[in-house]
Amino acid sequence: MIDFHTFSQIRQLAGEQLSVRQIAAALKLNPKTVRKWLAEERYRKRHGPVRASRLDPFKPMVQRLLERHPYSAVQILRLIRDEGYTGGQTILKDYVRRVRPVRRTAYLTLSFAPGECAQIDWGTAGVVQLDGVRRRLSFFVMVLCYSRMLWLWFSFRQSMEHFLWAQRCAFEQFGGVPARVMVDNCKTAVLAHPQGAPATINPRYEDFARHYGFQIVPCNVRAAHEKGRVENAIGYVKNSLLNGLDLAGLAAVQTAGDAWRDQVANVRIHGQTGKRPVDLFQTEKAHLQPLPLTPYDCSVSGPATSNAQFRVLFDANRYSVPAQYSSMKNGLVLRADPQRLLIYADGQLIAEHQRRYGSGGDYEHPDHPKPLLETRRRARDQHLLRRFLALGSVAETYYHGLCERRLNGIHHVRQIMVLVEVHGPEAVTDAMADAVHFHAFSADCILNLLAQRTRHQEPPSPLHLTRNQDLLELEIQPPDLSVYSPPENQEEPR
Repeated sequence: MIDFHTFSQIRQLAGEQLSVRQIAAALKLNPKTVRKWLAEERYRKRHGPVRASRLDPFKPMVQRLLERHPYSAVQILRLIRDEGYTGGQTILKDYVRRVRPVRRTAYLTLSFAPGECAQIDWGTAGVVQLDGVRRRLSFFVMVLCYSRMLWLWFSFRQSMEHFLWAQRCAFEQFGGVPARVMVDNCKTAVLAHPQGAPATINPRYEDFARHYGFQIVPCNVRAAHEKGRVENAIGYVKNSLLNGLDLAGLAAVQTAGDAWRDQVANVRIHGQTGKRPVDLFQTEKAHLQPLPLTPYDCSVSGPATSNAQFRVLFDANRYSVPAQYSSMKNGLVLRADPQRLLIYADGQLIAEHQRRYGSGGDYEHPDHPKPLLETRRRARDQHLLRRFLALGSVAETYYHGLCERRLNGIHHVRQIMVLVEVHGPEAVTDAMADAVHFHAFSADCILNLLAQRTRHQEPPSPLHLTRNQDLLELEIQPPDLSVYSPPENQEEPR
């Protein structure tokens, strides 16, 4: 048997188009129980024998006390015990909880003119697996109060750069800026808001508002109803978009959110206005303030240091800088927005990376290690050249000839040193001496000379005749001189 509150929840969830299984999972009930009560038109309490209790004579008194003042159950227990109640405390608490008058707070319905106000807030979408790390996925919602036009943006963080970036994108999407923006007391917007005192606005957010020309309106503490339009929109996003959505990744969720925003949320018939937000927005857009000529720089910046592997650590990930800026403890400045990471040295941009939101990643630009690799290659070439010149004066003469006739002399030196490993230094120096004599300066020439000297040709063997009589039996054919005769149709030269 369920109580009336559970019955009301079942009817409410059914009105939100949830299936029987979804309602049963949300309320932890058996699907048969949900199906049974959905078939009932009204709540029917099971009737059975009612057992008398010691509290029965005092129930009218308890009700009078609750109507007079919101006493607690413990206070009522003391009062009715003075009147002779001898029962327990638990039965009294259950009865007080059941009959206590419900006092609901009344709120005024606020109305806004076109372009007057927008409301913003963050919501939580769930957890996404990213690079082996579980990341909380958040979403930012801005709602124009007149038209209910909605902007939705997903993010892995709610930090200052993401907070400003989301609003900048919303203004650009709407094509204008409302006169006021209502926000809760998050630290990115409000540093402090004592009860009954004016709020202290975050200076960075105040600068952002000054750039776009809107007024910041912080809600009172624990007064979420003051921005009810965006609160309802967050619940709508969770129930309509995120309910059952596969959170495969940030890009996939954002694509699904954009499609849902444009094809569902902003084109539906709104429950309060009775019109589509996209239609009311045509009226409101004309009342929005124009966008500034340049967008606001939403990035955050701070000092950075690089290690010996020319890496800068940021948000548990490592990003490369050019090798010549390794092991710098001062002079580097890092600027980060939701999409990019910029690193400066003495005011000059030296590195740019796509911002990553995993953990423990190492991201290297292919151009950054080139100076170090070039230095190492030159060091290896110098060592190789010293070994080559150690072969003798002929090697020095040959190297000068290579430099005069070849653009890449060190390349030929490298190949000749390989031949030294194969044929030995004496054979190679002899070949270089011959090459100098013939003015042939190339690693291929040395290779050909070495190949000729190492090629073994067997001398021809003599003709052996077993018997002298064989010399007399040799038959020699007379030569054919017809090949020297001119053709018949050609005259002989005079």
